[in-house]
Order: sequence, then C-alpha cells, then structure tokens
Amino acid sequence: MIQQIKYYHQLQEFLNSSLQSHQILDVNLCWKLIDDQGASDLGSALVNCTNLSNLRLHLRGNKIGDKGASVLGSILANCTNLSNLTLDLSIRFKKLIGVFKEIFSKKKNQIGDQDVSGLGFALANFTFLSNLTLDLRENQICHKGALGLVSALSNSSNLSNLTLDLSGNQIGDQNASGLGSALANCTNLTNLVLYLIENTIGDQGALYLGSALANCTNLTNLVLGLSLNEISAIGVSGIGSALVNCTNISNLILNLSYNKLGDQGILCLGYALGNCTNLSNLTLDLIGNQIGDQSASDLGSALANCTNLRNLELNLRTNKIGDYGASFLGSALASCTNLSNLTLDLSGNQICDQSASGLGSALSNSTNISNLTLCLRSNQIGDQCAQGLGSSLANCTNLSIFTLYLSKNQINKQQELKVKSKCLKSKRLVVFNIFYW
Repeated sequence: MIQQIKYYHQLQEFLNSSLQSHQILDVNLCWKLIDDQGASDLGSALVNCTNLSNLRLHLRGNKIGDKGASVLGSILANCTNLSNLTLDLSIRFKKLIGVFKEIFSKKKNQIGDQDVSGLGFALANFTFLSNLTLDLRENQICHKGALGLVSALSNSSNLSNLTLDLSGNQIGDQNASGLGSALANCTNLTNLVLYLIENTIGDQGALYLGSALANCTNLTNLVLGLSLNEISAIGVSGIGSALVNCTNISNLILNLSYNKLGDQGILCLGYALGNCTNLSNLTLDLIGNQIGDQSASDLGSALANCTNLRNLELNLRTNKIGDYGASFLGSALASCTNLSNLTLDLSGNQICDQSASGLGSALSNSTNISNLTLCLRSNQIGDQCAQGLGSSLANCTNLSIFTLYLSKNQINKQQELKVKSKCLKSKRLVVFNIFYW
C-alpha cells in the first residue's frame, strides 16, 4: 500500500489534524511569523505523531530564537522512529532590498549556538535515521552550536544519505575539524552533500575536513561546497587526499571558487582528480582562483587521466588563462576518450584570437563529444578568430548539440551571422544556439 504524503502550510491546520494518522508528513511554514511559542506548539504536536517515519519540516525565515529551537529540538528527540528527516531553518533572501527589506528583517530565524545544541540533542536520538537533510544557512552558528551538531552526527551510524548546509555561519577551522571527525563516524554514508560556503575554515579547516572525509570510503556521490573560505594550496591538498582515498566516488560536484588556490593548489587538485579513476560525472567550480596558463594545462592533463569521465562541467571564469592555457586545456579535454557532454566556461579570462583558435582546433579533435556548451564571454576575441572558432568546432564529428556564448568580445555586429553559418556546417548538428548578449 502506497502511503500518502500529508501537506500542511498553516500551523493551526496541522495542530488540529489527526496527528496519530501521519506517517509521511510535509509541513511548510516558511515566512509565517512563527515565534518561540509557535515552535514549541509545533514540537508538542509532532511528538504525538507516533507513527511518523518521514518528516519534511520547513521553518525558513521565521522569528524562532534560542528558546524555541531548543524546545523544538528536545521534543523532536522523542520522535525516535524517524528514518527520513528534512529540516530547513535557513535564512534566505537575507539581502533583499527596497520595500521588502524591513519586512523580511523582522521575520528571519535567529538560530544560534544554543538552538543548534538542542537540535543536535534531538538528532542524536534518531537511531533509525538513514536519510537526513539539514539546512541551517545564514544563521549565527559558531563553536558551541557546531559542537552540538557534531556530537549528534557522530552517533548517526545508520546514515546513508546526508545533506548538510551550514553556509554563511561562523564555523571556522576548529569546528570544521570536529565536523569532519563526526562525518568519519558515519561509516555507512554513500551520498554526502556538504556546504560550508563562506565560513572562513581556511587551510587548517580544509586539512581537517579532508583527513576525515578520507575515511568515508563508501561514498559514491559527493557534493562539497567550499567557496569563499580562504583556502590555499595547503588546504586543497587535504581535500585532494580525501578524493584519492574515496575510490568509489563516481559523481562529484566540487566548488572551490573564490579561494586562493593558485598554481600549486591546482596542481594538487589535478593530481587528486587524475587518480579518481571511477569518476563518470564531474562538476568543478574554480572561479576567481588566480589560475594561469600553467595551472590550466596541469588541470587538463589531470582530467585526461579520468578515463571513465562522461559528463564534465568545468567553470574557470574570472581567472588569468591566456593563449597557451586555453589551447592545452582544449587538447587535454579532447583526449578524454569517453567524454560525451562538456560544459566549459572560460569567461572573463585573457583569451584573444590566438587562444580561441587553438582552443577550437584542439576541441575539434574530439571524437566522442556530442553535447558542447562553450562560454567565452568577456574576452578579447575578434571577428576572424570567431569565424575560425566556428569552423574548427564544426569538425567535431559527433557533435549534435552546441551552445556558444560570445558576448562582450570584439566581434562586429555584421560578422555575427558569418560565425553562425560556420558553426552550422557541422554535419551532425541538431541543436545550435549562439549568444552575443
């Protein structure tokens, strides 16, 4: 018998419902001006849902503070039969401006250390929990709260799927260490999504986190968001070591944008990725990391070693890649023998006519790419080179879907149609889009 999901969007409606009948429950109370008392009432109702196994609870953007979250956490601790839990206490739309700013500023959750400690206490009691999604973005979590959360996760030995978003808090390097240690105890984890964006974990925190993740040997799917964390080559070496040890990872999304990786950091990262022999799907975001020609070349060489790679999204926007780097990167990617879907974003680099020609010629040697998205916005590409780029890419023998972005270059308006006509000469092309804006 298929169990029905019960949906509620008003607190009072849920409080008046037949609580014991609920097995799969979705309570969405975002932006409802719920305060500490409302959170307490909600918790008291949930503890009476004695048959509840799956819960999705959305409390984003309310007025819940320390007391309310702690009470809610303590009460949730009694829901011991939960196997699947999604809990959203994030503060989104924090930077909305204009007339909405004052309204929203009165409605945001104010989750701090005491609150998260209470929630951690609750999580520690969910002994049957196998799937957990916890969204605590943009709160005020630092040392004490992180420790409470870490302690709870350390006891969650049955977790196989975990999504944890702590972006925009005050985690720091020491708490990143504790978090990593806790994750290492989750020995059954196969799917992990971890966002620590803008938490100043630095090199030390990245090293601790990497060392711990290296013990999660059952991971097959990993999403790791570490942008805006002041990580340099030292820190990324720890992340790289973890990737090498997690030999079962086949799907990886890694965001290290706006850090300080530099040439040495890219070299360390490339070495690690080159040893991830089971990778089939990779999304790599390295925006704003001072990556030059040599780094782009090293990264390309490493990715060429990922022999099982089929789908690649590589975001290298706003770096310092020029002639040599772009050409060599293209050649390396063209040699990925199983690569069929490629998205390559080199916008905002130092690509001029020579680089673009080399990139196009290199990619034209690919025999398996069927779906290509190439973003070259905000470079220094002129008319003749743009046409040459189109002609070269038309020689990709299996290309059927092609999207090209060329806005903010040096291409004359009158030449745009010529570039398009060159691309359309590709014999197997079914879908083609070109954008100059």
